[in-house]
Amino acid sequence: MSEIYVEASHEAISTLDEPVKDTIMRDLRAIGRKMLVVVCPPLGDEREMRDWDLWGPLALCLVLAIVLSVHGSDNQKALIFSAVFVLVWVGGAVVTLNAKFLGANLSFFQTVCVMGYCLAPLCLGSILIMVIPLFWINFFIAILVWAWACWASLRFFKGSSSPKREWLVLYPVGLFYFFVTWMILVGL
Repeated sequence: MSEIYVEASHEAISTLDEPVKDTIMRDLRAIGRKMLVVVCPPLGDEREMRDWDLWGPLALCLVLAIVLSVHGSDNQKALIFSAVFVLVWVGGAVVTLNAKFLGANLSFFQTVCVMGYCLAPLCLGSILIMVIPLFWINFFIAILVWAWACWASLRFFKGSSSPKREWLVLYPVGLFYFFVTWMILVGL
């Protein structure tokens, strides 16, 4: 019986026998690279976002929900946490479905991944707004993080559909981040 050897690339190697520590470290490095794409879009490679995962968006959604629920009264903290969590995921799914219905050549989970990772500026803004008690400074921070989130997601969505429909894909993205920014600004 002869054996056939096939040379495999790094991505094609099975990770079933990989130690858990290596798997976690590989995933954390991937999350870090995706965060770089969002936090500093000119330095990152938007192709990195094509390899989707939901760990980073889940962590960012949890951070946002926790920060916003801290502001609530004791009897409303759980309600605020669950409302933010559900609204972020349902809103991201609706924006994703809109993009798919308009013919965007992106997978559902790629789009949800990008929408989730682009919450990073909003999470940072929510922490700053929680610390700084001045409304006008908070208002400026809110505008800044909204524009930052839109800019980061724009790099991914731009060119994903026909030029005539591109703004129909991008408008709900900006509206979604505006809604999340509004929740942050009013302290839900």
